[in-house]
Amino acid sequence: MRRLLRTAVATTLAASLIATTATTATATPNRLANVVEQSVAAGLPGVVVRVDDGRGKPVEIVRQARWTLSDHRLRAIDEFRMASNTKTVSATLILQLVAENRLSLDDPVEKWLPGVVPNGSAITLKMLLNQTSGLADYLDDPRLLGLLSGQEPQAWPPADLVAVAVSNPPLFAPGERWDYSNTNYTLIGMVLEKATNRPYADLVERRIIRPLGLRDTYLPTNATFRGRHAHGYEPTAEHLPPLFPPGTPIGDGFAGPQHHDHVNTTAIDLSPAWAAGGLVSTAKDWNRFLSALMSGRLLPPAQLAQMREAVPQGGTSANGYGLGVMEVRTPCGTVWGHSGGFPGYRSHNYTDATGKRTATVLITTTYSLYAPAAAAVQKELVDAAVCRMYGK
Repeated sequence: MRRLLRTAVATTLAASLIATTATTATATPNRLANVVEQSVAAGLPGVVVRVDDGRGKPVEIVRQARWTLSDHRLRAIDEFRMASNTKTVSATLILQLVAENRLSLDDPVEKWLPGVVPNGSAITLKMLLNQTSGLADYLDDPRLLGLLSGQEPQAWPPADLVAVAVSNPPLFAPGERWDYSNTNYTLIGMVLEKATNRPYADLVERRIIRPLGLRDTYLPTNATFRGRHAHGYEPTAEHLPPLFPPGTPIGDGFAGPQHHDHVNTTAIDLSPAWAAGGLVSTAKDWNRFLSALMSGRLLPPAQLAQMREAVPQGGTSANGYGLGVMEVRTPCGTVWGHSGGFPGYRSHNYTDATGKRTATVLITTTYSLYAPAAAAVQKELVDAAVCRMYGK
């Protein structure tokens, strides 16, 4: 389904907007506030933006389409599925173990997970972390469509997801080039557990959540959440075809209650995303994590430098990919962090190189963003948030 997202074309969605939470006009630059409002008008069901320029109280803006109010009133404090932002946490845990001399980035996968990955002796942990392993992404396999759509919920242990991935031929020889694959980080989670003899969730709790006092960050084991959780939405099955090339199989669309031509995808269980994308958090918590990471609180200087050794993402992208972090170039400056997407949830979490300034954009849809107007406003949202972060 990730491949489907890459090739999505267009449809037009519209929604009336309503302000549910906002800072005062004097605290929020007009450009950022205007872009947030335009984003809902362009078809985004809901948006949360949090920007901290390091010089005062963070700016928080929340908008949602009026038709979503009967389900949930969106707040800046709401929990959100951070999806692939989880990869930054997983990479941090690996680098902590590197600093403790418990493993090496040059270790082959075969050393820690013998027999799990074909040609595992040629694939290093660093290749997994910077997405140059060449392993296929299990999310591109049709067998996972039922999981992502929620139409065929079932338990998918990490080893089973890896087995699906390696049943497909590799995309290229290890280290030859770059291609994003969730398989890499599921393997990273398995290595973490093997190297420490502790569950992945326990490692996140002990090494990240507890030391930083992250009160609203956790790894759910199903679609049951601890606190106020943002509701996510996708177009109904009859409105999905225009988003994809003709003939693309979309099955029965997404599972969940329907209204206003959308499906509420909040109840879809995506806990199998695990070390590749399973964490739930809030904008405030994730900003704290990124600040601690880039300021050196979680990693020694040597490992932080390794994390920021970015390789080109390939294609037309000017951005780089380090070890679990994206190097993103915007009109107002370069930022570090990650983005993530699940049905109903899209997130962008960034910081400057010092960790003193942060910017988060959370959107309560993923597939709708491939309508031309929505795609354009998503980029505007991120650019405006980063420019506000840099005071530009």
